[in-house]
Amino acid sequence: MAKSIFSPCFTSFPSHQNSTFSLLSCLANRTIFFKVSCNFSSQSLSSRCLPIATCALKTAEYSHVTKSRDLVDETTVSLEAGARVRPTILVSEKLGETGLELLRSFGTVDCSYDLSPQQLCEKISSFDALIVRSGTKVTRQVFEAANRRLKVVGRAGVGIDNVDLQAATQFGCLVVNAPTANTVAAAEHAIALIAAMARNIAQADASMKAGKWERNKYVGVSLVGKTLAVMGFGKVGTEVARRGKGLGMQVIAHDPYAPADRARAIGVDLVSFEHAISTADFISLHMPLTPTTSKIFNDDTFGKMKKGVRIINVARGGVIDEEALVRALDCGKVAQAALDVFTEEPPANDSRLVQHKSVIVTPHLGASTKEAQEGVAIEIAEAVVGALKGELSATAVNAPMVPQEVLAELAPYVVLAEKLGRLAVQLVAGGSGIKSVKVVYQSGRDPDDLDTRLLRAMITKGIIEPISSSFINLVNADFTAKEKGLRISEERMSVDASPELPVRSIQVLISNVESKFASAISENGEISIEGKVKYGVPHLTRIGSFDVDVSLEGNLILCRQVDQPGMIGQVGNILGEGNINVSFMSVARTVGRKKAIMAIGVDEEADNEALRKIGTVAAIEEFVFLKL
Repeated sequence: MAKSIFSPCFTSFPSHQNSTFSLLSCLANRTIFFKVSCNFSSQSLSSRCLPIATCALKTAEYSHVTKSRDLVDETTVSLEAGARVRPTILVSEKLGETGLELLRSFGTVDCSYDLSPQQLCEKISSFDALIVRSGTKVTRQVFEAANRRLKVVGRAGVGIDNVDLQAATQFGCLVVNAPTANTVAAAEHAIALIAAMARNIAQADASMKAGKWERNKYVGVSLVGKTLAVMGFGKVGTEVARRGKGLGMQVIAHDPYAPADRARAIGVDLVSFEHAISTADFISLHMPLTPTTSKIFNDDTFGKMKKGVRIINVARGGVIDEEALVRALDCGKVAQAALDVFTEEPPANDSRLVQHKSVIVTPHLGASTKEAQEGVAIEIAEAVVGALKGELSATAVNAPMVPQEVLAELAPYVVLAEKLGRLAVQLVAGGSGIKSVKVVYQSGRDPDDLDTRLLRAMITKGIIEPISSSFINLVNADFTAKEKGLRISEERMSVDASPELPVRSIQVLISNVESKFASAISENGEISIEGKVKYGVPHLTRIGSFDVDVSLEGNLILCRQVDQPGMIGQVGNILGEGNINVSFMSVARTVGRKKAIMAIGVDEEADNEALRKIGTVAAIEEFVFLKL
């Protein structure tokens, strides 16, 4: 007898949704029917309900899914238990044999390597799953060509820059990755590059193979007693720090999310970004590539470093401005660099950086050990098989399908929640890390009727994603926050407001941290920001003890100033001179002619010169630029 099982996918439907699911097992003909009744049109049912339905029902023998033609009132999904149809899995890049064996034990595996984009689109409609590494681009065209059959894309590695997440979610396809298996390999490669660079291994090897014996030319430096700054204290950064300590180095680290107690446990001090780059002898990069970290190591950053500093990068090439690094090498500010990753891969043959005499390079070998490759293969194979069984994975990197009615109601509040999270994290200063976040929801509804999971996930997304490689959604938000030592608590407050609106306001509080903008600190010593949705648009309505009214669009400059005439004009002129367009200005004050907060919305990112000039205005006591 075929065995039927309900999957956790059913939790995607809210309790108030008028959707009923019934399983009718017709044992006489060994056919199982899955009936879905929904108050949707035929189009919305086929595009939203069915992908969940097809992954929600399982039999002991994975069966082929067919839809009935009539989708107006009822969809019948028929699974023939006797058909013994196995899921099909396309592997487009080389994968470890252990992982392939695991996949073959569950489905039919097709290993087709080096497919062109056109060839991939031509093949994909025959497959339930696709596994790629970094070389295959899984674009919107691929998902369209799959004709909604593709249920899961597995990325054998960490980064998912080559997968169109928005298209995957739109087409009901789960995306999973393998973020842990190559941790030790990447850390070992970083240490190998540090040692090879310090002792000129690559240059000396090339010299000897050229028939030379140049002992005096390749005198190196010792690692013992040197300061190693680990920029990014995640899994790989932590392992690099451990090994650096074992080599007798003084290790410091910068990461706004790393718990200080975890760092202290291995003898590492968490410090600010500026302190790390200005005191280190060796700087090892382990941060993700995000809009915040893109080219964060540039002319200005190199200028703040010690003369003779050495740079190691096994993270992402885009975090370094490569032209700026060449200039720093040429002038001697940076003595040497060891690079495993580049802005464009492979780099041009005539790249000045690759050809520089003070640089050693490797072709993105961070995860390239036999053990790591097998580990990644097993991890991604397990994730893909689990997804095909309808199980939810902690390594899922895109959101599950959500009924349109729920999204329509929560849409502006979802945007508000993420932007409040982004604002809050940018207000945090210092190297102690964020440990505790409290979210307060005010609503006219009964607290039990307010499901805040999606809002909490979006606040978590806003706080973590700008400076992390994590991708946050309803599936993995709580898991990721816990993994990073971030405790998020919630409070629901009933207020006198219309119950037709799910939320009146959202407040985000971060405790036990310092702030870049002191005015954001509340009377209780917490960073405090609050927002509402007005006319369908997210607004910042309170910061610290100041009431404001700011549309959360574009970018934002906050200034605390002495309340006096002419301030708007002075700051406006400075921005105008820098060709920075102002979208709005708002001033909130406590008492006239005392203190005030000026909020300025700008379309472009304010450059350093404009910000410097704003800081020189005598009546401005502090200011901060925030990206929304």
